[in-house]
Amino acid sequence: MKQITGIVLLVIGIVLLCLAYNSYHSAASGVSRTFTGTSTDKTLWLTLGGIAGSILGLGSLIWPRKA
Repeated sequence: MKQITGIVLLVIGIVLLCLAYNSYHSAASGVSRTFTGTSTDKTLWLTLGGIAGSILGLGSLIWPRKA
């Protein structure tokens, strides 16, 4: 059961990173980078969530907890 949770977290993390990539290359993010020098908040949160989910999922697959 714990491996399934790890796989789900890893998949969700990868999906969030893909969404962050698409959001980074959107027109709104381009305008935001032009005027403020940074990406939109949505892009940053998607990136952080994707990184966290991927690390947690991969970590739970590599080092499973003993019950």
